[in-house]
Amino acid sequence: MTELATARRSRITPEREAELYEAVLDLLREVGYDALTMDAVAARTRSSKATLYRQWGGKAELVVRAIRHSKPGRIDEIDTGSLRGDLHALVRLEDDCTIERNSALMRGVAMAMHNNADLRAAFRSQLVEPEMSGFHEVIRRAVDRGEVRPDCPALDFLLHMMVGGFATRALLDDQPPTQEFLTSYIDAVVLPALGVPTS
Repeated sequence: MTELATARRSRITPEREAELYEAVLDLLREVGYDALTMDAVAARTRSSKATLYRQWGGKAELVVRAIRHSKPGRIDEIDTGSLRGDLHALVRLEDDCTIERNSALMRGVAMAMHNNADLRAAFRSQLVEPEMSGFHEVIRRAVDRGEVRPDCPALDFLLHMMVGGFATRALLDDQPPTQEFLTSYIDAVVLPALGVPTS
């Protein structure tokens, strides 16, 4: 983020910013990305539309920053001493109710990204790239500990496997992902693909 953008954003207190983000996510769940408007956000948050545009530039940036703000922690900050422990700890960051709500929200945003280049670009820079960086750090530590071979071909697909567990649970099973499902999936699919023991 540029210094100018940081200066613009600093006019809103962290508490007010969190309040705005929560309102954006509520609206997103209610109407979806395409029907969400800056007018609706302004009305819901008692803000001026000009303020919203000055702070975030547009709907795509505001929505993605709201999603990022709602995430409970950074992946690279998890360090249990084992890859299995790290991935299980990642799943435990959110309870089943929150996982279900966020999974539905992310499916809606993913659909909207197909037709919206601004949303796709913001999503990639604000969410995908930091998540990938976090996963790379978790994997680097696992390789350094000797848990995973550095030439393991599945390493490049760790994030794909994790996202797949979330996405296909609803798509194939018509069920929300749960902590139990995701930890079982990690033990049955992700860790064996990386050559990591699960016991």
